[in-house]
Amino acid sequence: MTASSQTRPKELRPVRWWLIAVAAMIVAMVLVGGATRLTESGLSIVEWKPVTGAIPPLDQSHWIAAFEAYKQIPQYRELNAGMTLDEFKTIFWWEWSHRLLGRVIGVVFLLPFLWFLWRGVLTSELKKRLWVIFGLGGLQGAVGWWMVASGLTKRVEVSQYRLAAHLMLALIIFAAIVWTLRRLGDRAPVLAAGRLRVTSWVLLGLTFLQIYFGALVAGLRAGRVFNTWPEIDGALIPSASRLFFEDPWWRNMFDNTLTVQFQHRMTAYVLFALAIWHVVDAIRARAGSAVVNGALWLAASIAVQAALGILTLLHQVPIDLALTHQAVAIVVLTLAILQVERMKPRGAALTERQLDLAVGKAA
Repeated sequence: MTASSQTRPKELRPVRWWLIAVAAMIVAMVLVGGATRLTESGLSIVEWKPVTGAIPPLDQSHWIAAFEAYKQIPQYRELNAGMTLDEFKTIFWWEWSHRLLGRVIGVVFLLPFLWFLWRGVLTSELKKRLWVIFGLGGLQGAVGWWMVASGLTKRVEVSQYRLAAHLMLALIIFAAIVWTLRRLGDRAPVLAAGRLRVTSWVLLGLTFLQIYFGALVAGLRAGRVFNTWPEIDGALIPSASRLFFEDPWWRNMFDNTLTVQFQHRMTAYVLFALAIWHVVDAIRARAGSAVVNGALWLAASIAVQAALGILTLLHQVPIDLALTHQAVAIVVLTLAILQVERMKPRGAALTERQLDLAVGKAA
């Protein structure tokens, strides 16, 4: 049996539920990854064994061997010297759980995908998109080890550059799945003014940028310094000599804890202001309830996210607030994707699926 362009939404319902499950698992993995970072557990496993690494130490001798391997890296010698075996087990389980989730996600994605391919329920476009997502998932595993490797020789933590790349790739995969789910839905896109679409795209881009800056903050532990708000380093806008003292100047945007935290704050302000403007513009343009409600939900989630960010900063990054802050960031990203996808340019040709839906509603 082969897939055809006539595949109907009802036939794709199992595909949607499968993708929802994969997306939920990615969210769980991102949060476990955040906890792994916050508990300084990411370097506890110093080898990359994609298959056999799924089996944890099974007896005391294996635990001792794993601990001895950890003792050889700078993080143990400079930060955790004197750590007990039981303390090592705690950080080991965080990292092992994070890696195990990655393996499980790969299996949960691949096996049903092969089943749907065999049954012929996927269109050619959908197959291509899902193969790309699967390839990105494989790349993510390699990027994860590339990140860990940066902290095994000369550093006591992973590179913030690589940590940010690892997180962003995970969220790109998540975004691709959410986008695909929206395309498989049974709701036709809403005709909306071009400026509303432009604003929604800018909001989505800013959301990705803000999450990237947040990853740099986490990688540099920049949330544990300058724990005041709205002032930072004693002012609303720190002096240029403090923001840009490294040479070349652009390195400050990635390596200077003050500059990294400041740009994370400023981007949040811009994102919130633009989200409010998007709500007002959607209402004034009478864009329809779907667009207006989408804009309202997006603005509300950004407001909650900003409040959580402030609380996380003021309390010097407790793990519960930090993970909630991270979880709501994923909510913001999801709502931003849906807001972009629910609108289409005026005068654009309808796809065959949209025509089917329009005919169905008219009938």
